[in-house]
Amino acid sequence: MRGSGRPTMVDVAADAGVSLKTVSRVINSEPNVDVEMAARVEASVVRLGYHRNAIAASLRSGSRDTIGFVSADLSNTFYMAIAAAVSTVAVTRGMQVIVASSEEDAARERALALDLAQRRVAGLIVVPAGDDSAYLSGEVERGTPVVFLDRPGRGIRADDLLIDNRGGARAAVAELLAVGHERIAVLLDSPAIYTMAERRAGVEEAFAAAGRAIDPRLVAEGLHTPAAAREAMQRLLSLAEPPTAVFCGNNRSTIGALEALLATEADVALTGFDDFELSRLLPRAIRIVDYDTAALGERAATTLLDRIAGSPPAGQPFLLPTHLVTRGLGLGG
Repeated sequence: MRGSGRPTMVDVAADAGVSLKTVSRVINSEPNVDVEMAARVEASVVRLGYHRNAIAASLRSGSRDTIGFVSADLSNTFYMAIAAAVSTVAVTRGMQVIVASSEEDAARERALALDLAQRRVAGLIVVPAGDDSAYLSGEVERGTPVVFLDRPGRGIRADDLLIDNRGGARAAVAELLAVGHERIAVLLDSPAIYTMAERRAGVEEAFAAAGRAIDPRLVAEGLHTPAAAREAMQRLLSLAEPPTAVFCGNNRSTIGALEALLATEADVALTGFDDFELSRLLPRAIRIVDYDTAALGERAATTLLDRIAGSPPAGQPFLLPTHLVTRGLGLGG
């Protein structure tokens, strides 16, 4: 056998002394296979301990029992939780899930989604990294339903399942303004990302409603990692007039900001969008814009499976509500 130690159909063919095509026909229970050859293949399968890869076989044969999920960034626990929820629903309906990550690259998203569609998955859940999803129109016309998650699809009629990003950010910053904070910092990922643009808009709406404007000196964008957010927070803390509060646009920025604040014991109120693991165990209280992540993943899977079964896309986006909770010091929300 080859170096991996796991027997393949090539190994079975060599052991049985037959062609790879014959092995494939026997394993897939195709008719009209020579009885003697079939017996040799079956004996080799048992002897070598070969196990058929059901997902790979499904994709090769075009069986419609697999769906694809193209995430934006699987290093983010949000997308991992979504993938787990999607898989839970899919398995109960007799489906398998293939998960891929675009790493926030529109070209990679396109390549991954089209590759899965060409492998004849039954449907796709896609987190758009770009601003044009029309490249999937042909696949939809050929019968592959698409559901867009977390960000809307553009240039195509499909279901959009979104979080109330604008409303959640607006409520979070309005709360900080209401208790008297004068200098509120804002830490965000790239403004090109739909969710960040919506959350920034919510922040601006909260300031406008209070008759105020964001101080551009207290805004840092393009923070894709906790390390980048930590450095941005450290820089803001070094200002002659540092912020008294900070709003973080996602959980990764919240973690980075917390690292800077805990290291300096700075008295800065923190509110972040997206919960994260161990938030309840923090040694200080923070506020979180929270929502039911599992419900969003379950809704995406159920919606896609309904479309596969023949129901048409909804006319309006589904908007998942948010709410503010307290985390840290053992507190729930």
